[in-house]
Amino acid sequence: MRILFAVSDYPAHYFPMVPMAWALQSAGHEVRVVCSPEEAGSVSRAGLVPVPLLDGPDMLVRGRIFHYFAALGEGADRSLGMPLHPVTGRVLEKLSDFDWPRYKRENQQRNLTAIRRSLDDTVEFARQWRPDFVLHDLMSLEGVLAAQVLGRPALCHLWGPVGPAEDEPGATLVPQDHTESFARHGVGPMGPELVGRIIDPCPPSIAAPFTGERLPVRYVPYNGPGAAAAAGLGGRGRRPRICVIWGNSLAGLLGPRSFLVPRIAAALGGLDAEVLLACDPAALTDEERAVLPGNVRVLGYAPLGLLLPTCDAVVHHGGAGGGMTAAAVGVPQLALPFTVEQSVNARRMARSGAALALDGRTADEAAIRAAVESLLDAPGHRAAAAALSAEIADRPSPAELARELLAAAAV
Repeated sequence: MRILFAVSDYPAHYFPMVPMAWALQSAGHEVRVVCSPEEAGSVSRAGLVPVPLLDGPDMLVRGRIFHYFAALGEGADRSLGMPLHPVTGRVLEKLSDFDWPRYKRENQQRNLTAIRRSLDDTVEFARQWRPDFVLHDLMSLEGVLAAQVLGRPALCHLWGPVGPAEDEPGATLVPQDHTESFARHGVGPMGPELVGRIIDPCPPSIAAPFTGERLPVRYVPYNGPGAAAAAGLGGRGRRPRICVIWGNSLAGLLGPRSFLVPRIAAALGGLDAEVLLACDPAALTDEERAVLPGNVRVLGYAPLGLLLPTCDAVVHHGGAGGGMTAAAVGVPQLALPFTVEQSVNARRMARSGAALALDGRTADEAAIRAAVESLLDAPGHRAAAAALSAEIADRPSPAELARELLAAAAV
């Protein structure tokens, strides 16, 4: 059989789909991944075949435009300072320094043309390749459209506790079709109602609301290739180990004040624990590195599936990748979210008892330290984390779900 994956242009959105693609490919079936040219390399490094057809405005640019308009609103939150310029990514001195009418005039038609071309090219590829079914992530218009045009089954593979039926403002991630391509292809309109089946890695205790068909799958951690040595597996002493996971995309979206790693490191300084910073070393200034406490070590990026099982607590910004990996391996976690999606992730993890959540915009060093000490010392968090891990392990493996999908597609 042939299975088409369609993914949006952010690796963390499709990394959770990689084990399913491996399972289908290992069973002897053909897998193709429609992606942007920028993502073709990471798809190839996962051992999969990219089809680099997608184009359109950069996801960070779109996100910065969203937060720019949020800053224009009455009573806007200014705890992170001025928003970033949507194009350059630099902190604005004043809101008028970004000329939205000019940007729209110069870019809107080009962006719409690029999105329309991506949708049409994906449909054309699907018509020629004739997949038996389509798997797509939550923000992929192309996968939904191709499946609808060809009359093939489509499944939305979630990356964590946020789903297609959220009702909280700002949490709905299913994109709209601003190009009217669905209507041009005789499909439409695009909306959550076209996402009728999901592959869900979350057990009921942390799952998103959804009334359609939910296919459970075990979460298998993957956040890119890497060696065991790079994951800091050697030389662990008697002290507890705390891992701080922080990527660069948040600062690229919200600005430098959202990079909390120096504050977290200071909060955990002097604690009788080993603290590993799983972040880009270049994101720390020379001054910040010079004042890191003696129990804190900069590790850099690492395969989380190898690193987190060696840890006793995890601190992260509420992203699904770090949160789901910590949940899968049974490590208590502290989430410090900034965006609505991250806050939803954090709240659903916290309701299981396996996590604590603090607002990343307001959490100070004392609150961060107290929360981490609670994760290390309170047995309830460890027990809840172990229970959540057991729930995830009890779900069907990607290989088991792959057999079910293939059997259904063969009927």
